[in-house]
Amino acid sequence: MAKSLKAYGRSARAVAASFAVVGLAACNFAPAYQKPQLPTPTPQAFKEMGPWTPAVPADDAPRDNWWLVYGDTRLNDLEAQLLSSNPDLAAAVHRYDEARAYESQAASAQYPQVGSQAYATANKQSQGRPLRLQGGKTHYADNLIGGSASYELDIWGRVRNLVAAGKAEAQASRADVGTVRLMLQAELADDYLNLRGLDAQEDLLRRTVVDYQTALNLTQDRFNGGADPELYVEEAKTQLQTAEAQETDVKAQRALMEHAIAVLVGVPASSFTLASTTTLPAPVTVPVSTPSLLLERRPDVAAAERRVFAANRQIGVTRAAFFPSINLQAGGGFENAGGTNLLSASNSFWTLGPQLALSIFDGGYRRAKVNEAKAQLNQAGDAYKSTVLTAFQEVEDNLALCNELAVEAKQQDAAVVSAQASVSLALFRYEQGATTYLDVVTAQNLELTAERADLEVATRRLVASVDLVRALGGDWQGPNEKAPAHA
Repeated sequence: MAKSLKAYGRSARAVAASFAVVGLAACNFAPAYQKPQLPTPTPQAFKEMGPWTPAVPADDAPRDNWWLVYGDTRLNDLEAQLLSSNPDLAAAVHRYDEARAYESQAASAQYPQVGSQAYATANKQSQGRPLRLQGGKTHYADNLIGGSASYELDIWGRVRNLVAAGKAEAQASRADVGTVRLMLQAELADDYLNLRGLDAQEDLLRRTVVDYQTALNLTQDRFNGGADPELYVEEAKTQLQTAEAQETDVKAQRALMEHAIAVLVGVPASSFTLASTTTLPAPVTVPVSTPSLLLERRPDVAAAERRVFAANRQIGVTRAAFFPSINLQAGGGFENAGGTNLLSASNSFWTLGPQLALSIFDGGYRRAKVNEAKAQLNQAGDAYKSTVLTAFQEVEDNLALCNELAVEAKQQDAAVVSAQASVSLALFRYEQGATTYLDVVTAQNLELTAERADLEVATRRLVASVDLVRALGGDWQGPNEKAPAHA
């Protein structure tokens, strides 16, 4: 008996060693990975470059806390609050945690699986049990304590491809966090700068209402003195009431913008207030990286590329199903039918050996799974190309806005100067009796329109600079960096 056990042990070791040698020369049925090619080569430079969006030699310069360039301490505080309190960002981080957990689940298959069991049962057999042994006991005990271990030989690369796909999905999820974080940061900055633009407009309209009230009082006095007809009084009233209505409308727009900011920073709109200010931040210059670096700086591009890689590895997983799965199995322990001598040599048992499983006929199921994986790879590749093309479009769009709005701002400034001169001239001519009050009203309305347009252009310039930072990837550093923390 002892000799047979030794012989079996030598055979088992030989079998295990053979499988180990085969495992060292394991196959991988995933296609060689190549990043999807764009329809055209990557451009050498952006088309819409201009004086307000210069390229700089230090394309890899850090862009942490990019909103600091606007010099607004309240915006800085709100951006910090967003990182700690925004629920959408928290959900994105939790999705990343989930992806990391899936990655760990896949990686666990690279190691032996070890388990144990123990039980002590009392049992009764049925008298009518088929093939019941004659004279066998109707009541019996069954006690067991033991353990088992199994290990899948990854000869065909199924486990390795699962692990690689899980890691790539986790990297894509980490990049998704970067996308959500950057989107929310930019949305907050957009809303905040729009709100400050509305503050400036409200201040302009408040001062305008005061001026129009003064003009109405003057016209009323002239009418009472017989110098002006009643028509001029009504025109002055119309002008004043129109300005008041515009001020009310701006206040309503500001309230909605304030509510949107409250949601972004995780505060109920009913308990959130931003004090008004009358000064807009100065225009900023955004350094622009080269087009090739755009593909590395955009988190959505990185996420799309990682998902292409994961889909590539899934093909290897499905192809491995055409080949037998081989597991090394081992188990042992002690078992008896009752009593106190469970842990004795006579009650011991063990089993050792490989296990092979292969599906012979599946009606085309495995081939269909391979075709499904290939289709998913093609979809992921198309999604990557679409993401890259959208990235270039967004950069070019906001480059054009930043540069053209800078020109428009100068033109609008000149229009304001001309409108102010027109008002002065109309007032002088009216006081001299050379023109009617309608000319004054017309000139003042043109001045208000020009000044409001000037503020709107200034606000749009600031928002365009924020959107350009977002389009360029903000302060996202790349797929190998640590995921942004969220308190």
